[in-house]
Amino acid sequence: MNTPPLMPIGFIGHGSPMTALEKDGAPALWTQWAKAMPKPRAVVMVSAHWIMKPVHIGPNQTTPLIYDFYGFPDELYDARYEAPGSAELSKEVFEALSAADLKPIESHQRGLDHGAWAPLIHLYPQADVPVIQVSIGTRVPAAEHIALGRALAPLREKGILIMGSGNITHNLRAANFGHREAPPVKWAKDFDDWVADKLVNFDLEALAHYTQAPGARFAVPTDDHYSPLLIVAAAASVHGTPQVKFPIEGFEYESLSMRCVEFN
Repeated sequence: MNTPPLMPIGFIGHGSPMTALEKDGAPALWTQWAKAMPKPRAVVMVSAHWIMKPVHIGPNQTTPLIYDFYGFPDELYDARYEAPGSAELSKEVFEALSAADLKPIESHQRGLDHGAWAPLIHLYPQADVPVIQVSIGTRVPAAEHIALGRALAPLREKGILIMGSGNITHNLRAANFGHREAPPVKWAKDFDDWVADKLVNFDLEALAHYTQAPGARFAVPTDDHYSPLLIVAAAASVHGTPQVKFPIEGFEYESLSMRCVEFN
């Protein structure tokens, strides 16, 4: 009996919400990345922008998007991404999290936030792949993120893409929004390089205890954008030590890492 191949697991550095409207740069590379991977039956998105405990899941139906930002051009608020709803997918995610005793709560009408839909517009522009999100905690022990990732891991056996969405370095107070192409500042590059090394050598323990890494104090002032990486890395660890590659690398605004990660 042939075992179906495992879906890859991904982490996307989603950057500014404006990426939803862009055609070049990182968004174009996201499209190429998605084309290079097997097309998933569905996507489970772990976004930095849904902070809620215990873990919630949703939506299970096509639902209006959440525009969880302010001060952007009107056209960004006109963006649409009507991913098909899937009660079956919702049930599968609920069962996987329940089996790990995470006591998930269904939130069927909660729309996708920009951490999900801004990259999905480019990853699967036809909006023909069902999508569901799971919420994450913040300022919680790393063990909680690892447990969530491991609970999600069996879904990849069913052709489901588990995708984290955040940024490895995310300090908006330190960003130079007047110079998108500026070279990265030292602390941002140091931390991004450290994370890349721990990923390639797959040291999940080090990734979980990142606060002592070079530049961590400035690179991760809050853990919400880093935690999705830890969650998906934990998911990737369940089926053995993964192969890791970086389909997109680089920085924007001096300090925002756009690194994306693929685990196989």
